[in-house]
Amino acid sequence: MPQLVLRRILWSLPSLGIVSALTFVLASLTPGDAARVVLGTNTDPLAYDRLRDELGLDQPLWSQYGDWLTGAVRGDLGQSLFTREPVLDIIGDRLGVTLTLILSATVLAAIVGVGLGVLGAVRGGLAGRITDGLAMLGMAVPTFWLALLLILLFAARLGWFPATGFVPFAEDPAGWLRSFTLPVLALSVGGVATIAKQTRGAVLDAMGTEHVRALRANGVPGSRIVARHCLKNAAVPVTTVVGLVMIGLLGGTILVEQVFALPGLGQLAVTATLSHDLPVLVGVVTVYTLMVLASNLLTDLGYAWLSPKVEVTR
Repeated sequence: MPQLVLRRILWSLPSLGIVSALTFVLASLTPGDAARVVLGTNTDPLAYDRLRDELGLDQPLWSQYGDWLTGAVRGDLGQSLFTREPVLDIIGDRLGVTLTLILSATVLAAIVGVGLGVLGAVRGGLAGRITDGLAMLGMAVPTFWLALLLILLFAARLGWFPATGFVPFAEDPAGWLRSFTLPVLALSVGGVATIAKQTRGAVLDAMGTEHVRALRANGVPGSRIVARHCLKNAAVPVTTVVGLVMIGLLGGTILVEQVFALPGLGQLAVTATLSHDLPVLVGVVTVYTLMVLASNLLTDLGYAWLSPKVEVTR
């Protein structure tokens, strides 16, 4: 297990370098720059050149990336071109919101998805068709459209939850929970559908094995067979899907945070992109990449724990 963790960490270093370099290149291809955003379009060319020199934007792209990478190796992701605040501090202020959103949505999707999948597999018939129908519907519904529907129903009409905004946990725990309820629901529905579909298929496969048929022939109760044998065999593919769902939710946070006005990393990424704040944008992308790598590592660890005989090679 320690060798697996070390191997994953070593593999993550080139990934971080490639992603950060691509972010620099792609951001440089977008029209405009931070100096133009600050001064506007009808500004004095000399003032524009001075500000570009002050912000370091007149340097070649490879030089800018080299300076950023040198600082990143030392744990310094630079400063915002607009507020002059350290990027790490800006990200740190918003990281908790995004992590809460992702982890809550992943846990909710895993619990509900596995429950629906097992129910559909065990009951079969109408329950199985309902599970398949709900899974297809959940995967087809766009997250932003579902988020707007939830706001219209539970915030505007019923008034049970706030439509937008964020309440820190330290100020009001109940308000914090209410501010996260609708965003987590909107973000988790697609994951519930995917996990339910995968769980139902995996449990059905496990129930069709000769081992399970032999247990049934010997009179072992069906609930015990499902709990001790079918779920154990289905856990490996389901764990893989949960990991993939978690990675998919990272992209969904950008839309959800925008719709519900949550001060997370997704909202910060949009703001940094529109304002050409390259250090902040690269910092956010780097953190998202770290989350993806961490999710893959957790999936591999779960895979190795559930099925020690299967070697996770890379």
